[in-house]
Amino acid sequence: MSEEESSSIDSPDELLDDQVGLADHPLTALRLAKHQAILDDAGYPFRFERSHLASELHDSHGDLEPGTETGETVVVAGRIRNIRAMGKLTFVVLSDVSGSIQLFVDKRTLGEDGFAAFADLDIGDWVGAGGELITTRKGELSVRIDSFELLTKALRPLPDKFHGLTDVEARSRQRYLDLMVNQEARDTALVRSKVISLFRREFEARGYVEVETPVLLNQATGAMARPFETHHNALDIDMVLRIATELYLKRLVVGGLEKVFEVGKTFRNEGIDATHMPEFTMLESYEALAGYEDIAQMVEEMIAVIAAEVSGSTVLTYQERTLDLTPPYERRPMLGMVNEVIEGEVSFSLTLPEAIAVARGNGIEPESHWGHGKIIEELFDRHVQPSIWEPVFVTQHPVEISPLARKHPDDPNVTERWELFIAGSEYGNAFSELNEPLDQRRRFEAQMELKAAGDDEAQEIDEDFVRALEYGMPPTGGLGIGIDRLVMLLTDQAHIRDVILFPTMRPLA
Repeated sequence: MSEEESSSIDSPDELLDDQVGLADHPLTALRLAKHQAILDDAGYPFRFERSHLASELHDSHGDLEPGTETGETVVVAGRIRNIRAMGKLTFVVLSDVSGSIQLFVDKRTLGEDGFAAFADLDIGDWVGAGGELITTRKGELSVRIDSFELLTKALRPLPDKFHGLTDVEARSRQRYLDLMVNQEARDTALVRSKVISLFRREFEARGYVEVETPVLLNQATGAMARPFETHHNALDIDMVLRIATELYLKRLVVGGLEKVFEVGKTFRNEGIDATHMPEFTMLESYEALAGYEDIAQMVEEMIAVIAAEVSGSTVLTYQERTLDLTPPYERRPMLGMVNEVIEGEVSFSLTLPEAIAVARGNGIEPESHWGHGKIIEELFDRHVQPSIWEPVFVTQHPVEISPLARKHPDDPNVTERWELFIAGSEYGNAFSELNEPLDQRRRFEAQMELKAAGDDEAQEIDEDFVRALEYGMPPTGGLGIGIDRLVMLLTDQAHIRDVILFPTMRPLA
């Protein structure tokens, strides 16, 4: 808070009840009357041209001595944050997307009528103003305005400046208000944008081409998840929202686009918790002639670069613990990690009843359609994943849970697949992609058997994808990264809703 800044005189301690009409509350009734008077007169301007953002003025003139008059005229625009009236002087904090600048409102400069008109403004109003750039006697960089224009009247007062908008649900439902009053929310939004931009830069530097694939599909393919269903009226067919972009991106590799990536929305009709949302942003990439170890090296390099650019270092603090994202990351097989921590030992050499007994002995009740691979995954999820902190590529996932990955050359029970785990959550998933069409058909058929047995997340057969493989897909390394979770990590956010501008929420009653 600057030396001449003060708190709002009309900001309520909490948000006004949305059910109360604007004309029925004293704070908003006065604003509404002012608004109507403007509409009845000349109305508001359609545009306004400013010469500088606040940050540009601070960057270029931030070292001026107190009491300096630059003789330079500037034009700024933004939202009024605070007003402090002191007789013939008024000090105003004006904020724009880049930061804040102080308006020095002097009755002698603005004139009697102008000064009186300025006094009619409210906290939250959008204003454009021009004048000389100066520093006050206390050294605050300011614009001593000689003209101003009300651009938009705020009919509702902002939340109290000192407490911001703290209610988690209100912040998520009214993100526009959260961004207005919480600097952390604005910073998180900007980091998210930068992370996506940096990923694009990194992929393009490696020769990848950004593409777009369909969101509305005839069937849900490319992942093991429950889809959202809809109906296309014109075609009179049932459709689903995509649960992954994988199979369409691999079609492009078959077609000759050897390096492709996509950043886009993905939809899964599943639960909501700290790391899951039904609508989320995925980055997927596919590279011909690459394997899953090539992709692992690329990912750890990219994450290190992005962390350094966003956070200033590859060593950061997440949830009050130090986290080192400096590569290389450890590589460890899933089965070995499981057997280090569970009671007894699980393996593919056990009979299924024996494997079920191990699961039960470790607090897991297998479902009827589970095989060895699913049991191993559930043991990992329960007993290993929560304890992972530093980055680790968990490798050699069972074939049963990896229907699109190539089998490992040393063990046909597992695949050339890894998932990247950091701080107890998964951040990436990669395969040496299965490119043998006969094996892919068998894997899809096994998935259909699981679906018939009650697994509603099992994949369906994508006949056109199998047909594409029959034309020949080269050895290919594929990748999926959850953008939302990575932004959580880099901004030290504990819940995914805080990094999604408009998260999915239950409607208010």
